Amino acid sequence: MPASLLPSFLLYCYVGAITPGPANLCSLSTALRYGKGPALRQWRGLFTGFFLVSMAAVLATWLMGTLLNQYVGALSWVGAVYLLWMAWHTLRASSGPEGQVSSAPGFLSGLLVNLTNVKVMIFCLMALASYVLPYTRSLRALLAVGLFMPFTGPLANLVWLFAGAALQKLFVNHRKAVDRACAAALALCAVTLVRPH
Repeated sequence: MPASLLPSFLLYCYVGAITPGPANLCSLSTALRYGKGPALRQWRGLFTGFFLVSMAAVLATWLMGTLLNQYVGALSWVGAVYLLWMAWHTLRASSGPEGQVSSAPGFLSGLLVNLTNVKVMIFCLMALASYVLPYTRSLRALLAVGLFMPFTGPLANLVWLFAGAALQKLFVNHRKAVDRACAAALALCAVTLVRPH
């Protein structure tokens, strides 16, 4: 990647990482519901899942190159269905009594969120296909970018996590409203993922 594209790439990483998506909303929701400690345990899984997806994207991009672009549309629909399932699950979790809190999610739930997070898959594939492949097919260059990307999304997850932890006491009595807002945000993510551009 030419040095002149570095600001554009970093902006792409920032916007892709900080905008609402399954992992960010999961971090916020877990911190609001269970506090910082359980949310940080889950975050370790989010980081590991993001890293694994990033490395899989490097391998797939290196092996298949620009042929992957034709599958992005299908992945978007799969991701939209997954986001709607998460929204439904969030709403269902809020249907219990206001004071009822289930057991806190952990590493495995965070890992599964990002291993099935189509936003992360598309983010990684598009970064590699747009910023690396047009200039080189070098595995070393793909790996350099692939190793950098897990420090973008998961760091943004921490922003959402700490915001949720800071707001936990404020929202503890409004769990249903918070769950509904998170479910609506997930549904909006699903719609924008498949909406024609």
